[in-house]
Amino acid sequence: MDRIRIYNGMPANELGNEGWHKPWSGGNGGECVEAMRLKDGRVALRQSTDPDGPALIYTHHEMVSFIEGAKAGHADFLLTAAPCRRVERRTA
Repeated sequence: MDRIRIYNGMPANELGNEGWHKPWSGGNGGECVEAMRLKDGRVALRQSTDPDGPALIYTHHEMVSFIEGAKAGHADFLLTAAPCRRVERRTA
């Protein structure tokens, strides 16, 4: 991992299989976000159901801001279902 270029959206499997954690797993049928702390302090995230898919790479500061914001309730909107929009059909 020392010699590869780490970038946002890279295939997660290029980061290796060791060091991934599921800090947010629960009763969700195995669909989890997995996190890996990189040697330079950044954090990689991947979807557990697609371990070869893209890894999202965040700086330490970005992760701190996100986690503190989530704890403060700023991400609660992500937990609410999108409102159903009723489509009215016009008749001629």
